[in-house]
Amino acid sequence: MKAEDDGMEELATEKEAEESHRQDSVNLLTFILLLTLTILTIWLFKHRRVRFLHETGLAMIYGLLVGVILRYGIPATSYHNKTPPSCSLKEGPVSTLLLNVSGKFFEYTLKGEINSREIHNVEQNDMLRKVTFDPEVFFNILLPPIIFHAGYSLKKRHFFRNLGSIITYAFLGTAISCFVIGNLMYGVVKLMQVVGQLTDKFYYTDCLFFGAIISATDPVTVLAIFNELHADVDLYALLFGESVMNDAVAIVLSSSIVAYQPSGANTHMFDASAFFKSVGVFLGIFSGSFAMGAVTGVVTFTKLHCFPLLETALFFLMSWSTFLLAEACGFTGVVAVLFCGITQAHYTYNNLSEESTKRTKQLFEVLHFLAENFIFSYMGLALFTFQNHIFSPIFIVGAFIAIFIGRASNIYPLSFLLNLGRRHKIKGNFQHMMMFAGLRGAMAFALAIRDTATYARQMMFTTTLLIVFFTVWVFGGGTTPMLSWLHIRVGVDPDQDPQPSGDNFQVLHGVSISLTLNKTKQESAWLFRLWYTFDHNYLKPILTHSGPPLTTTLPSCCGPLARCLTSPQAYECFHVGLILFASLFTAFQSRLRGADILQSLNFLV
Repeated sequence: MKAEDDGMEELATEKEAEESHRQDSVNLLTFILLLTLTILTIWLFKHRRVRFLHETGLAMIYGLLVGVILRYGIPATSYHNKTPPSCSLKEGPVSTLLLNVSGKFFEYTLKGEINSREIHNVEQNDMLRKVTFDPEVFFNILLPPIIFHAGYSLKKRHFFRNLGSIITYAFLGTAISCFVIGNLMYGVVKLMQVVGQLTDKFYYTDCLFFGAIISATDPVTVLAIFNELHADVDLYALLFGESVMNDAVAIVLSSSIVAYQPSGANTHMFDASAFFKSVGVFLGIFSGSFAMGAVTGVVTFTKLHCFPLLETALFFLMSWSTFLLAEACGFTGVVAVLFCGITQAHYTYNNLSEESTKRTKQLFEVLHFLAENFIFSYMGLALFTFQNHIFSPIFIVGAFIAIFIGRASNIYPLSFLLNLGRRHKIKGNFQHMMMFAGLRGAMAFALAIRDTATYARQMMFTTTLLIVFFTVWVFGGGTTPMLSWLHIRVGVDPDQDPQPSGDNFQVLHGVSISLTLNKTKQESAWLFRLWYTFDHNYLKPILTHSGPPLTTTLPSCCGPLARCLTSPQAYECFHVGLILFASLFTAFQSRLRGADILQSLNFLV
């Protein structure tokens, strides 16, 4: 009888494991079908030139529909015991529980605490629980290709031309937005407490944390439309640079707020030492993550030119490992992988074989597209499948008002101060467009879902989800009409210089050629100009095959070291550049016809 019972028990366990495997396959297949349907609809929209809804908003709608089906259309399939056993623990909850049942030991893993009203939800449907991904999946798998692609595909010229303004918006603007939203939401929380709508604890630090995560803008919809319509390049650079940098700032700022722990009995009152400790944590995490990303990007040497497939695979793995290395060391992987991508685009990209340069760009572009659409699909799904939503109308309405005021407090005052020192002013219509384009997206969602253990964090997650829906659908869909209403230029060639004039240009039969080889340096921010000379004269010759040989930039006493560190390809590129420059200069002096110059250039190429 005992052997028969054991056999029946093993059979039931195997059947349950098989059913669980099938359910996991159905869940993954659901997401694959969501992405497939999104791609096909995107093709239809592009074919019909539909711009009122972007693919991210479309992915969210499909996720909502599937979430409704899973929530209300799938019958309950649960293996939970309807009468959970009761026990008392002298200490706190344990991560792993070993249960002795009739001499057999069973292992159980902690999923998290639930209250009595949620027991029915846990027992309702296993599929709803399984489609709720572990937040670490977003941070370790889905976010790295999105952030890396942003740095790797950076258009350096327009980015560095507006570097000072981008840093101001990203650092100072995000901090202003965080504290404005946090203080306004603290007033909303106090109002909820007065009217009896607050049922659990909600501290001032929680409000600041919400201000930090909701300050992470993600105007992917706006930038996609900008790229398709070829909108003004400076506006594109300001929006793109701010969104990329402030994602990194927001995640470090939220970590610093979590690290704010005053000493004493009341741990949620202001404490000067804890405040300065949080500031130190912010500076330490950001600078350490930046240094780690830049260093790993620089040391990513791939000397496998004869095997492009291996070269691409090695480049991909070393890039992804930057994120995981930073997280393992206690830094922020988002900051590290962002600056790793920027560094590799500047240095490592020039050392790759021709086939690998194309393959790496296409690989990360595809991964970025799939990961981003997956996250937006999951957002729609989570509205109905997530088990811990807390909908508070007062908190939601207050959050919408707060993010609008916080964005305005960021854009308009800082634009006024920046225009005092900018040669090319940030015009009023640009400021209005930047205000309008402050969408919330994948980063705000990922930060909100990472911790939903408390009442305050669950309310933040639900509100963040609704804010993302509204901004992507309304502001994303209204981008094209807003461009027209604000009279912002479209159809601009990003590689064309506006109205060349002065002594630097000569026009010969419709051919415009610039003798200013350092135009990017001249028109960039002063911070970049200080860096440019050192990079061009010393780092590029060492790390790439471009730039002047070190024998021409280092002192004569360093001749042996310079010859050792400079590659033969660098000498070859330098000599070709000198010949090209001399030929162009001779052409200008001789007033040759445009056709002769083109013929000379073709000959040199």
